[in-house]
Amino acid sequence: MKTLILAEKPSVGRNIGDALKCKIRKDGYLEGEDYIITWAFGHLLTLYDCKDYDKVMEKWDMNNFPYIPKEFKYKVKTVSGYNSKADTGAKKQLNIIKALVERNDVEKIITATDYDREGELISTIIYKYIKVNKPIYRILINEWTEDEIKRGLNNLKTDKDMENLQYAGVSRQWLDWVIGINFTTVSTLKYARGKGNVLNIGRVVMPTLKMVYDREKEIEKFKSERYFELYVTFKSPNGKYKGKFFHEKLEKFPKKESVEKLKEEIEGKEGIVLSVTEELKKEVPPVLFNMTNLQGYMTSKHKGWTADKALKVAQSLYEKKLITYPRTSSTALEESLKDKAKKVLDVHKKGLDCEEDIKFSTSKRIFNNDKVESHSAIIPTYIIPKALNLDEVKLYEAIKERFLVQFMEAAEFNITEVITKIQGANFPRLFKTKGKVMVKEGYLKLSSEKKKKDEILIPLEKDMVVKNISSKIEEKSTKPPAHHTEKTLLKAMETCGKNRTSKDEDDKEEEATLEVLKGYSIGTAATRAEIIKKLKDAKYIKSQGKSLLITEKGNKIIEIFPIKELLDTDYTGRMEKALYDIEKGEMDKDVFLNYIFKFTRGGVEKIKRDRFVTIGVSETQKF
Repeated sequence: MKTLILAEKPSVGRNIGDALKCKIRKDGYLEGEDYIITWAFGHLLTLYDCKDYDKVMEKWDMNNFPYIPKEFKYKVKTVSGYNSKADTGAKKQLNIIKALVERNDVEKIITATDYDREGELISTIIYKYIKVNKPIYRILINEWTEDEIKRGLNNLKTDKDMENLQYAGVSRQWLDWVIGINFTTVSTLKYARGKGNVLNIGRVVMPTLKMVYDREKEIEKFKSERYFELYVTFKSPNGKYKGKFFHEKLEKFPKKESVEKLKEEIEGKEGIVLSVTEELKKEVPPVLFNMTNLQGYMTSKHKGWTADKALKVAQSLYEKKLITYPRTSSTALEESLKDKAKKVLDVHKKGLDCEEDIKFSTSKRIFNNDKVESHSAIIPTYIIPKALNLDEVKLYEAIKERFLVQFMEAAEFNITEVITKIQGANFPRLFKTKGKVMVKEGYLKLSSEKKKKDEILIPLEKDMVVKNISSKIEEKSTKPPAHHTEKTLLKAMETCGKNRTSKDEDDKEEEATLEVLKGYSIGTAATRAEIIKKLKDAKYIKSQGKSLLITEKGNKIIEIFPIKELLDTDYTGRMEKALYDIEKGEMDKDVFLNYIFKFTRGGVEKIKRDRFVTIGVSETQKF
């Protein structure tokens, strides 16, 4: 008897076939002595369109909405641009899978689609559509190497074990269909004018657009204010150095007159070194990549890269068995992966100039079950790449470097702070000087991050007498918030805008934020790049360099759309959290979906009653 394995894509099917010695190639599957490997092409099935349930729905008519089917049905996916024409390739492959399932020598089926909400959905609806009545199991693995496939086959889960993940996948799909179909159709009929001017309204599209909108409004409302800083050049027995005036915690002053008076007061005077403090600070390597961090890194470091491109290149490397599962939100590894990680580390550090500095460690910062959700962070596999294109090389090297530096020592810097005092007419005037010198290169030996130049201070001692040999007032202006980039928008989506990422991101703070907000986000690691692409395709936002700017159309839809809950990041975050809870078995899917259906019905009626506003000139729209 044989076991049938269903992969998500042909490339993954071939990887499994190679590992299990399935060498007989057939149309749509591979066969070996014990296993048959077949595959989907991602989604082979799609939900019915409205008109599939009722021909009356062919014509867009406000009176037909809200529309929520009593039973959700599936059909073979359609050819892009032809909603009624079934994809012949998908139909053929479904028939192949069905025939293999029904073979008398096939006793059980193993699901090997991606182990996440979407991967489980793909297999679940296939099995229901073709009416599988044989035992189904699930392989849980993080990469498609031979070792991992064989390990996974010895640790199978039952289909019953996967029920909650299946419920979450189906709930997500029905949720997005109901909200998308109803609000997109009714909003387009109500507000849109112009041929083909469809208003794309969705659960994740709208709050993401709102974050771009809010940032634009912050920038528009921002009023630049002048401020002044006073710098003094001191001469000491050991040379010159500069100091910046401060008072309590203030270093920037709004009135030039007061700073000019201060400058006159201290001109040419002697001062004294009040204190010299030194502190050794350690800088640990940045955490392992999850998909959001990887996309942010690539889009900020490489010109022309988008989040969508980073995801596609990562997927290509994954299917080539070179990296672990990329659509992860975790920045740590499961503790069970210690032996595997050591093997990978030994392979990749070999021959490097800093090989001796890379030493395996079981640090909680790297291996921590509490920080792993479904899939571990992205790391390379033990397989050495042979032929990669330039984009694949860039992304692979980033992942490999980030993995290797985890096992190197922290960089160390000697931070020196000098406070110099000049006695003014009535008060002592204080000036701050900082220096930063690297004393141990640590992980920066390998890191491609820019190494900042040392800020070397001349030797200074407490009570040393110095002289003010020149003073300078610098006029500066406050700057508006920066436009969102793909990197900052991805991070805001990951945390529903709960933290604003700074340029020098603090890993500990970021990890703490993600832990508190676990499950509470806009979209998932697998879908955020697609959401940004949808916003561009809908002409709601556009790229200008690395900045994302809102368009007039995007502005208007945010300002007129009456269902404010769909613009609220907290509301969307709670929907995503509910899906997360369904996945964990902590929420009933029917309770959740009934709430969504009620919300949709109320929202559609509200749009119908809304005032008439035009976005754009209208012709009858058809599905």
